[in-house]
Amino acid sequence: MGKADHVKRIGGGALIGAVNGILGGGGGMLAVPVLRAGGLGTRKAHATAIGVILPASAVSGAVYLLTGSVPLPVLLPVALGVAAGGYIGAKLLNLLPVRAVSLLFAALMLAAGWRMLF
Repeated sequence: MGKADHVKRIGGGALIGAVNGILGGGGGMLAVPVLRAGGLGTRKAHATAIGVILPASAVSGAVYLLTGSVPLPVLLPVALGVAAGGYIGAKLLNLLPVRAVSLLFAALMLAAGWRMLF
């Protein structure tokens, strides 16, 4: 892997992190197609997207906490639910057929887009 590949990955990561920070999510949805285009298989792309979004979410979350943008009474119960769901989802990723994962991902993207528009 050459220097140009590293520059593309860092630039793409910065863009995905910025989208995640601005929108409060969505970076993972951008990361999966980018990682797939870069040659990763479906499962590895989804798993890697979660891995790279974790630090971006932590940094964005810290900024929001420090600026008082986070309602603390909401934070803990939602964080616990997200952690539990993340654990279950990570376990399911290896159990579901690749086609099912791709279809679920596409359906979620379409539903999110539809919801944002209407």
